[in-house]
Amino acid sequence: MSRARELLRSVRNLSILRDLAKSQGGLDSVGDLVDNFIDSEAMEVCLQRFKALPGGTDMVEQRYPPFQPDISALGKLPEGTLGHAYAGMISRLHYDADFFRPRDTSTEALWLTQRIASTHDLHHVIAGFNTEPAGESGVLAITATQIGFPAYVLLNILANFRAFRFQPKQQEVISQSIAFGSRIGLEAAPLVLQVVRSNNLHPPEGCWIQVDAFILFRPIDTINVSTLLSLPAKTASCPGPACHALA
Repeated sequence: MSRARELLRSVRNLSILRDLAKSQGGLDSVGDLVDNFIDSEAMEVCLQRFKALPGGTDMVEQRYPPFQPDISALGKLPEGTLGHAYAGMISRLHYDADFFRPRDTSTEALWLTQRIASTHDLHHVIAGFNTEPAGESGVLAITATQIGFPAYVLLNILANFRAFRFQPKQQEVISQSIAFGSRIGLEAAPLVLQVVRSNNLHPPEGCWIQVDAFILFRPIDTINVSTLLSLPAKTASCPGPACHALA
């Protein structure tokens, strides 16, 4: 029965990937792909990897609230903080901070899916990847490498193959971005797990943002890739045009 269910899931994935190619990465198709994996064997493995991380099990069991940013409040934070940079990116690109599909968090798989979706754009700011296709692949590679989130693994396989087959001139930068994102994933602290607390960093009175507020008040240069990686800062930079479109 399990094998038949996974076979049907694979057939459904092929249909979703076809729609995804037609829509040039449409959010609805991405959401369909993510949801199709929620009760899969691959998602169960992903969950176990997440729960094996320090603090991961507690975060799942407590249903740590999904990130719900107040862009207006974050934009008022001091320049140089992650919250200010994140709000600036969302505003400049006219993004919806709540772009992700609403889901309840009644199961562990649903909770983890929502945690990953709601913190996706923070990864762009911390890692320095832009929001072009190559930059998206780089961000997906971080989470795909760190916990094997199944939809992200499959999306990057598709991105690399699609570039190789139909846009060979783009294949190099796609590959570089995935490689660098994977490098971050291997050497950095798990970004999806980060909740930074410090007795020396308190939000201004009346400006509590959300449970994740402490990391948003941190100076961005204290939590970016250069400090997450065990590499000299000058070598921890993203290659090629997939990065630094946030400035």
